[in-house]
Amino acid sequence: MNNSLWNDRPFVVIWEATRCCALACRHCRATANRRHHPDELQTSEAKKLIDSVARANPGIFIITGGDPMQREDLLELIAYASGKGLRVALSPSATPKFLEADLKAYHQAGIKRMSFSLDGADPMTHDAFRGVDGTAELTMQAIQAAQQAGIEIQINTTMTRQNIGEFEDFKHVLSFMKPVVWTVFLLVPTGRGKVRDMLNGAEVEVLFQELADWEQHAPYQIKTTEGQHFRRVAQQRWQLRGGRIEPKGVPINDGKGFVFISHTGEVCPSGFLPLVSGNVRREELIDVYRNAPVFKQLRDPDQLKGKCGRCEFRSLCGGSRARAYAVTGDYLAQEPLCIYQPAARSAKKILAK
Repeated sequence: MNNSLWNDRPFVVIWEATRCCALACRHCRATANRRHHPDELQTSEAKKLIDSVARANPGIFIITGGDPMQREDLLELIAYASGKGLRVALSPSATPKFLEADLKAYHQAGIKRMSFSLDGADPMTHDAFRGVDGTAELTMQAIQAAQQAGIEIQINTTMTRQNIGEFEDFKHVLSFMKPVVWTVFLLVPTGRGKVRDMLNGAEVEVLFQELADWEQHAPYQIKTTEGQHFRRVAQQRWQLRGGRIEPKGVPINDGKGFVFISHTGEVCPSGFLPLVSGNVRREELIDVYRNAPVFKQLRDPDQLKGKCGRCEFRSLCGGSRARAYAVTGDYLAQEPLCIYQPAARSAKKILAK
């Protein structure tokens, strides 16, 4: 039975304002490039989208890309969204164009938080990820500039084979950055992301155990993206060891409390799960979210297959639906990077229903 907390409305709405970007990141979901798509939402269409987002009443509206700073109307759209009562966050690329911007104007327009990607604790690792030399230094400058403008900072890190050995160094570097949130992404092999760059299940389990332990001491909040089984690990570590902070993971997943709108208006469960269920040029966002068959399946934990469907943590976690789809072609298949075996008593209870 579908008992999702998020049947009525999403908690997070993400809009890919453009796919234009000056960087060429190794794992880019959007396969961003330096050109604007000819069918990208124009200003008037973007405002209609924002009206639709406001009617959906999410907890947060995130403008991402590509690089949203490539849109000439970005400041106007941020102010429009804030005027509609939306809590707006921005996910820009750290480029010279960003450093030239009047960030106080962005703060005044309504941006309270910006997220920046840091994919290497070592500058050389980060630059290799981003595909442009000097990006690590630009990232540090961008973070400092945003903070000086009064904007909170979130750091996003995609953990892969290229940077997993720098986990302890990341903790050290972030202590100087003073973010409010560190979001650890697990790679989904879509766009430029490759299966060969993914960690294996055992490596992810160790990473999540270390992350759960660090969460008890970190001076910032820790979240994961496409790493839903971190919630299970955090609960298990808490039950085993206790600690300063009881984990309270929000049970969000692709299409479950989360919806993504592309640069051309396509509505998908997430940017990593490109299953088009509608288009805001023709349909109301909240109607697609509530009624599209794919979204309804994704919000029903009883639809999950394999050990995810038997797992006692399936409502809290549910596994990455995007990674299941990218690896197996089935968005309801079990999480490819989870090594946990559900408790036998839980499996028996579920099967008896």
